[in-house]
Amino acid sequence: MKIGIIGLGYVGLPLCVQFAKSGADVLGIDLDSKKTDALNQGQSYIKHIPAAEVRDQVNAGRLEATTDFARVKELDAALICVPTPLNKNREPDLSYVLNTGRSIAAYLPKGITVVLESTTYPGTTEDELKPILEQGSGWKAGEDFYLAYSPEREDPGNPDSQVAKIPKVIGGHTAACLDKAKAIYSIAIETLVPVSSCRAAEATKLLENIFRTVNIALVNELKIIYQKMGIDIWEIIEAAKTKPFGFMPFYPGPGLGGHCIPIDPFYLSWKAKQHGMDARFIELAGQVNDAMPNYVISRCEEILKTNGKILQGSRILILGLAYKPNVDDDRESPSYVLMQKLETMGAEVHYHDPHIPEIRLSREHGKYAGRQSVEPSGEYDLFLLATHHEAYSAADLKQHGVPVIDTRHIQSRESADWKFA
Repeated sequence: MKIGIIGLGYVGLPLCVQFAKSGADVLGIDLDSKKTDALNQGQSYIKHIPAAEVRDQVNAGRLEATTDFARVKELDAALICVPTPLNKNREPDLSYVLNTGRSIAAYLPKGITVVLESTTYPGTTEDELKPILEQGSGWKAGEDFYLAYSPEREDPGNPDSQVAKIPKVIGGHTAACLDKAKAIYSIAIETLVPVSSCRAAEATKLLENIFRTVNIALVNELKIIYQKMGIDIWEIIEAAKTKPFGFMPFYPGPGLGGHCIPIDPFYLSWKAKQHGMDARFIELAGQVNDAMPNYVISRCEEILKTNGKILQGSRILILGLAYKPNVDDDRESPSYVLMQKLETMGAEVHYHDPHIPEIRLSREHGKYAGRQSVEPSGEYDLFLLATHHEAYSAADLKQHGVPVIDTRHIQSRESADWKFA
């Protein structure tokens, strides 16, 4: 069986490797020739995907990559793993999904199975993608080709997260579509979770991330309230999680980051409005989480003031640019929000991240492309610790004599200059 994976980013590349390791012939497709060239040379451009794993599959002849969408006609299955961001008005941007559909429709061979993996609102697969594929191919979904939705559950940087072992939710346009999709994923994934429809599978992914968004907002708000009361939220969470039932720990931070949690809930919020409803929990959680960078900056101002300084003109080093620990993934990182706000307020801002030596060009952070990581030193007025990299857990930042705002509670309380935001 030959499987095509369209979109070779943080979701698509691990899926390519897993299918190839499981014995399938894999064709990766992406508009970015730098990615396809790297894969064909056996290289990995994602830090937590070892180059050796890519090289082994390329050398075995099971993995290749191309920018040529016409090669879809060679495939038995096409899995779409492209971005689904929000626009500036927090409305769904399906352009990557729909443009992919237009690019492959004319080349769909009869009998192919097309699966959308990108996170989206219920109805996207059947109401938005299906008409494009049917019109462009002249085929009918469920009869001439098969259509399904299976949300990605990639967890970059988690050593215990393996593609093959993460249960795969799958919903089909028809019963036959579901059977075809199950047959494909069973090649590489150990546990399949079939649901009644594409809409059910789309809604499942949204529930997973809305659950996290709302609970993170709760602890973020409690963090601010308890700080005013002189209570340490981190101590409270550690005590509460000793309860063996009915409690799941979530942790505060300087804002939300990553490709899922800051974005996915608002897909449902937008869709709910089309049904005359307001997703009040989602909207409120968004307001709380969006306000966290401002709270962190207020704490920076407080600490600088105690040292006889003001924010304007101060030199601040942000520690950690990635949105989560020990990865090079900076998508939607709150560190960028902090950087922009601090600079707007007149601070001189640099960053240090052992996993991101230089900021890459991206659609979100283009103006920062080329900026390089700098080492911590005593030349700064404040360190703002934004990401809980293991390197910082071990680092003795106190030797520089610079006050530290720690938004992740990863350092000890030994120093009076170490403050928790």
